[in-house]
Amino acid sequence: MNWYIKVIKQYSDFKGRARRQEYWMFILINTIISIGFMFMDKMFGTNYGELGEDGYLETLYSLAVLVPYIAVTARRMHDVGKSGWYMLIPIYNFILACSNSENGENKWGENPKGEGNSSEINQIGQE
Repeated sequence: MNWYIKVIKQYSDFKGRARRQEYWMFILINTIISIGFMFMDKMFGTNYGELGEDGYLETLYSLAVLVPYIAVTARRMHDVGKSGWYMLIPIYNFILACSNSENGENKWGENPKGEGNSSEINQIGQE
């Protein structure tokens, strides 16, 4: 849940890098919350549309997390050394989202895992 909150707090931060765990935990928790709102829409009868498949609560939630989702996806693309615009390429963006981080620092910042950096994270346990 902490990863989800971290992404929400950085809702408009399109700079920097996001590690795989941050990205996929946000996707997982976001999906669970969306399914919860979908069931609440069915339960309260707040569906709209011809077949009643879309709900007001689910739609409002989706709109609320749209910018944080785009921001974390851009940061994930940065983590593998690509521009955030790569999120628009359908299959390739999924491959990049599953790929390991680029070691060390790249033009978007230091590796969030600390691997290949001269950061304090690398120094833990080496003495």
